[in-house]
Amino acid sequence: MNEEYDVIVLGTGLTECILSGIMSVNGKKVLHMDQNPYYGGESASITPLEDLYKRFKLPGQPPASMGRGRDWNVDLIPKFLMANEVTRYMDFKVIEGSFVYKGGKIYKVPSTEAEALASSLMGLFEKRRFRKFLVYVANFDEKDPRTFEGVDPKKTSMRDVYKKFDLGQDVIDFTGHSLALYRTDDYLDQPCCETINRIKLYSESLARYGKSPYLYPLYGLGELPQGFARLSAIYGGTYMLNKPIEEIIVQNGKVVGVKSEGEIARCKQLICDPSYVKDRVEKVGQVIRVICILSHPIKNTNDANSCQIIIPQNQVNR
Repeated sequence: MNEEYDVIVLGTGLTECILSGIMSVNGKKVLHMDQNPYYGGESASITPLEDLYKRFKLPGQPPASMGRGRDWNVDLIPKFLMANEVTRYMDFKVIEGSFVYKGGKIYKVPSTEAEALASSLMGLFEKRRFRKFLVYVANFDEKDPRTFEGVDPKKTSMRDVYKKFDLGQDVIDFTGHSLALYRTDDYLDQPCCETINRIKLYSESLARYGKSPYLYPLYGLGELPQGFARLSAIYGGTYMLNKPIEEIIVQNGKVVGVKSEGEIARCKQLICDPSYVKDRVEKVGQVIRVICILSHPIKNTNDANSCQIIIPQNQVNR
């Protein structure tokens, strides 16, 4: 470890592993360390189940009815993500469906003309208007003005596009949050081009994979950072897990190395997640997450083994 590196990376979260992979591919000499004995950082997949109990200080052991602990991979931060050129290092499965919460019930997200006409999420006339909207989105090409139909993709707001097709608030909610995947309604007053392209991407991905547009690593999201870690290792990156970081060495206001277990690795550049520099972190907000282990499929999801449920902000009065 007593060597000099172009880059030292601390933490094996997805961001750190992506950067490590990119730099290794570009010929940089990279040392990547983590104080934890596993990959993933805050986005790790915890296995076995007993380790999840320890992490959250739950009393006792998992009940026998939950089976073998090694059969569980519990994601701390579940997300749907595709990573190009890393898929060769891991196995993916298709998520069985995407659903939206409305008025206390769960509905399948309609994203094709056929699904729009069959959906119980909308009335008859709304279905027809939404179908026309989907046809418009499918035909839209930002390089072909003939597909604009009076819309200026760089100036017309998405709110005005919805008005053009006379779409109601419920349809706007699930379109923006479940198809375009926005977390807030701020996009409504932005130029419509990005939103239309997001909906096109959703529909095209759905057409490719069938049940839903989403893929998920077979053994949990912790596989994604490991995929980039393997990519980095192929190009010469060095990885060390379970390495306590004793000191980040700074000289003349510049980071020059990292000390671990009495050894010093020197570097020209340091990348780390916030947990390694707590004295420099400014807290600007918080995210509340809940992990629920269910013994049954969720109602109204067609007994799907895996699914995504979107809750539009208007449904919780936000």
